[in-house]
Amino acid sequence: MSEAKIFEGKTTNEAIEKGLKELGVSKADVEIKVIKNEEKRSFFDILAPRIVKVEMKLKESKEEKKVESEKQKKNEEISIDLNILENAKNNVVEFLNKFLLQTTGKNVDYECNIHENVIEIVINEKNADFLIGYRGDTLNALQTILTTIALKNNNEKIRVELDILGYRDKRKKALEELAEKIAKSVVKTRKSITLEPMPPYERKIIHSKLQDHPKVKTVSIGEGMHRKVVISLK
Repeated sequence: MSEAKIFEGKTTNEAIEKGLKELGVSKADVEIKVIKNEEKRSFFDILAPRIVKVEMKLKESKEEKKVESEKQKKNEEISIDLNILENAKNNVVEFLNKFLLQTTGKNVDYECNIHENVIEIVINEKNADFLIGYRGDTLNALQTILTTIALKNNNEKIRVELDILGYRDKRKKALEELAEKIAKSVVKTRKSITLEPMPPYERKIIHSKLQDHPKVKTVSIGEGMHRKVVISLK
């Protein structure tokens, strides 16, 4: 936010014009406040030139307000009490340890870290690969369960992000390649193509990959688990 500056002149208009010239802006770009002189003037002061002071401050642009609003929103999201995050993490770890022992028959090592309002879990043991499932179905379901456990008994915005054997990056790359391939097909045939239903984060990958494409556009249709992406000509 800009600081206020004071400008002087023999008249209000003169003081404002000086301020606008120095700041290099138009009148619509600033907030103007005339500073009243509360000092008592004597008889001899009447003969002295009158000085008018105005306070001028640059207005925030819409973009600056948007950035400030997003920054404030982000700060609010990450200002979760660390004790609440640690308790949520402990609950998730307790469940996950038991779950992995029952499903794999052994204690599985994994990384679990807190980043802002997110509990990040990475499993890199080969014998846990069956937990990925068909196109990540099992992985996504387990992530949902862990998020529910993290949110138990609190109303904070906590998320759990689970990855197994680098599946998330591999899947993202595969979806981006698919998006490019489908886009080429749509341009060539001039016919829209509807992809199979995908979870929200996968649809987002498709939308993001093609959002700046010069010839095609994307839109999601359907409800819930049946929601899918349609790629068509602009």
